Amino acid sequence: MKTIFKSFFLFAIGATFLIGCGPDTSKKTSKGAISGNAAEKVYIAPGEHDSHYAFLSGGFSGQLAVYGLPSGRLFRVIPVFSQDPEKGYGYSEETKPMLMTSHGFIPWGDSHHPDISQTNGTVDGRWVFINENNTPRIARISLKTFETEEIIEIPNSAGNHSSSFLTENSEYVVAGTRFAVPFPQRDMPIKDMKGNFSGALTFLSIDKDHGNMEIAFQIKMPGFNYDLSHPGRGKSHGWFFFSTYNTEEANTLMEVNASQNDKDFIAAINWKKIEEYVKNGGGKKVPSKYAHNTWNDDAHTATSVMKKEVLVVEPKDVPGAIYFLPTAKSPHGCDVDPTGEYIIGNGKLAAAMTVHSFTKMEKAIADKAFDGDAYGIPIIKFEAVNYGVLDQPGLGPLHTEFDTRGNGYTTFFISSEVVKWNIKDLKVIDRHPVYYSVGHLMIPGGNSRTPDDKYLVAMNKITKDRYLPTGPEVCQSAQLFDISGEKMELLLDFPTIGEPHYAAGIAADIVAKNSQKIFRLEENKHEYAVKTEAETKVVRKGNEVHIYMTMIRSHFSPDNIEGVKVGDKVFFHVTNLEQDYDVPHGISMIGANTSELLIMPGRTATFTWEPKQVGVWPFYCTDFCSALHQEMQGYIRVSPKGSNVPITYTLDGDIPGEDDL
Repeated sequence: MKTIFKSFFLFAIGATFLIGCGPDTSKKTSKGAISGNAAEKVYIAPGEHDSHYAFLSGGFSGQLAVYGLPSGRLFRVIPVFSQDPEKGYGYSEETKPMLMTSHGFIPWGDSHHPDISQTNGTVDGRWVFINENNTPRIARISLKTFETEEIIEIPNSAGNHSSSFLTENSEYVVAGTRFAVPFPQRDMPIKDMKGNFSGALTFLSIDKDHGNMEIAFQIKMPGFNYDLSHPGRGKSHGWFFFSTYNTEEANTLMEVNASQNDKDFIAAINWKKIEEYVKNGGGKKVPSKYAHNTWNDDAHTATSVMKKEVLVVEPKDVPGAIYFLPTAKSPHGCDVDPTGEYIIGNGKLAAAMTVHSFTKMEKAIADKAFDGDAYGIPIIKFEAVNYGVLDQPGLGPLHTEFDTRGNGYTTFFISSEVVKWNIKDLKVIDRHPVYYSVGHLMIPGGNSRTPDDKYLVAMNKITKDRYLPTGPEVCQSAQLFDISGEKMELLLDFPTIGEPHYAAGIAADIVAKNSQKIFRLEENKHEYAVKTEAETKVVRKGNEVHIYMTMIRSHFSPDNIEGVKVGDKVFFHVTNLEQDYDVPHGISMIGANTSELLIMPGRTATFTWEPKQVGVWPFYCTDFCSALHQEMQGYIRVSPKGSNVPITYTLDGDIPGEDDL
């Protein structure tokens, strides 16, 4: 069996290479692949706006990128799990706590799957949630300000992959572990993992008004790998579905040993039943150290709180809450159609796609149509839950999204194509090649009851020969399709940053109307804010020097400071006095061991500088703000350690005197 599988695996790799990397392929398909009127369909005239936002994960960049559709224009990169020198995120004193974890300060992340908050099964444009895979975390980004407002670490987890997907009223966002690990962590032989490792599925509650997350409960599942997940909706609301692989619980040579079973599972979780169990006092509190980081938008400051326990639920204690649905081996995607009836399992090593029926699942449970169990969790008979199988739709199915007309759209990694198929009829309608090796795809609102029937974005892993060469690391690529007709029409290729794993999309008019335009100074509650130039000052506290500074077009106040000494620690507390949203200012200090700060209107931010050399050192505005941007600068005089030079500073060109406290 191992020999047979290894042959299939090598064939798959070879197919990928031939389809994805052959230079002749790109030359033959690049001409004529896009129809003549495609340019008209993606053209956005100067001053006009795109109809949709697309939020693409940055993968190994740790960030979230905002694109417009149909233009494919990159508008912004939102810093989430990684430091961002452009905006000072993770460098300023205010934002450093956002990157704290139980492992300390982690300045990097691996962001995978964004999802937009929903109300009544429709994306509502309030928040985007996204997971971090490496150091398990979930983040929440405000779509009022397009800034990260909260990051919570997920304990007892490793490879936070089947995340971050939301229930249809944003009751919960889930975080499922990719890797089974000891639970709790302990020193033990890896060879003994079977039956001793566990997989944590974490449900985080979401405050309906403010979006704040809390870990409601963790389900201690068998030690399989949990890949992707999606919520039930409509008739299946109250359930969540997770794909699993490595039900063999192998720990080495996984590409062979984790694919021995004919089928793996989709785990069906009745979170409503577990929620009721927890409300009635069920579950056990277990010591677990994890960071919960929150951004206060009034104080412009983040805080990090280290929490110490989570509520853990054992499946055996909530009978009737969890079932396994046999699914084609090694499923990646686990997708639920807009009606909530069809649960799609994409077995990436199978030549067929599994379509389960929620109605049949309920009947099978009532009839106790089980085929044994796995660690006490009933396995529903395949025939009792399966709606049907889509035979030989392509090679390497990964992920499916839907329109409102009863169709699924599935990516095929090995055969490099997107396939449109009818769910009820289990018939292929259309297929279109992509360039190359597509992973996920996104239809705006695709993870909801009301997907948009206009656009589809395919996110491709390989772009060899597709763009101008830029060295050994080529860009990732997205391709935009029009899906409004019977046949898919390729409209546009556009390069993407990092490695997008998934994306979320939404109509622009839902989000744009809520965008904050004015940032009022009187609402600034920052501890070190100064709201007029008259309030600016420089204060010495031992070897600390605190500069309370303002910036406005086109000067700093104070702009000349003396009395700083080698060995001091200088804190720049800088307030941007502008209030209109499109007038940020930047500040950078020569020799500062941090990034420049880009400070938004009406806000205050802090960076530190520890001068190591005597001299007169300049600082300046790093963000072009006016015709006199070049004149927006100042100096700091640094004297030898132990010198008696007093603190003096200039406001509006005047020297107010000494302030050596």
